[in-house]
Amino acid sequence: MASPTPAPTSCPCGHPAAYTQCCGRWHCGPLHLQAPDAPALMRSRYSAYVLGLGEYLLATWHSSTRPAAPLALEPGVKWLGLEVRRSQAQDTTHATVEFVARSKLGGRATRLHETSRFVCEGGQ
Repeated sequence: MASPTPAPTSCPCGHPAAYTQCCGRWHCGPLHLQAPDAPALMRSRYSAYVLGLGEYLLATWHSSTRPAAPLALEPGVKWLGLEVRRSQAQDTTHATVEFVARSKLGGRATRLHETSRFVCEGGQ
């Protein structure tokens, strides 16, 4: 697994808040793994990819689809941005988030456009 990138001052998810006041508070500290809603969790997962936080990604991945640990993050990927297009809560424990994540590897740009389903289990 790649070693984590040092924490930035601005948040990689694209919000104007500082990393420590945005996704960083879900990555570690007293609010670790406590993103309040699906869009915040989506942004925190994107930031975790940018920063190489494989343990956080595994901890926030549903057990039914979670890959084996340690998570093999692609070395050399440059993350270019995240756009959360829409989110919808189905009830208090289920939501969907449509997003586009852009990256570049070896000079080739990629867009991941997906609608992800989120479920809150055990308060996470």
